[in-house]
Amino acid sequence: MIAVVLTVLGIGIGVYRFTGALDAVDTGSRFADGDTVTLRLDADSDKAIWIKDRGPSPAQKCTISGPGDPRLTDPGIDVFLTRDETWNPLRTIEVSRPGDHEITCTSEGPSLYAIGDRGGYVTLAVGVIAAVALPALGILIGTTVVAVTAFRRHAHRGRLLAERRVCSGGEDAHRPEADRVPKPVGSGSGSG
Repeated sequence: MIAVVLTVLGIGIGVYRFTGALDAVDTGSRFADGDTVTLRLDADSDKAIWIKDRGPSPAQKCTISGPGDPRLTDPGIDVFLTRDETWNPLRTIEVSRPGDHEITCTSEGPSLYAIGDRGGYVTLAVGVIAAVALPALGILIGTTVVAVTAFRRHAHRGRLLAERRVCSGGEDAHRPEADRVPKPVGSGSGSG
């Protein structure tokens, strides 16, 4: 049962991560340096600002304004590839209150930006590792349970057979009547 649960869980994580990675960046809604984009975000939104090809300048800056205290943080390393483009996460969007938030990005050279989910292909790879590891762990646990159960049943069966032999007078008690060695008549004590 554990093996089945872990296998189903692993497959579910793999499918979820794969579909999430395919749609990680909304490349259809791009914006350029100096453009302001308005997003309606919830407090638990999982969005990031992505930049195409990282641009000619390493000095990209983005600002966010809106209700509460929205922040832009470092997203770590990830990548999203389309047919002929490479997108990298620039900033992770963190908001404390839902509402409309305005984002503006600038750099020293021309750059293109897009809004997307936090996870790209690196996140997908981590999900795939989990998707493979969980079923493998489930199969290992299932195999171990079967092996231990089989060993214990074999050992218990051996003990029961040994007890039966002792209780019924030895090994002859288990053989069919026709296979038993007959005892000679007149041998034994008491007739003299």
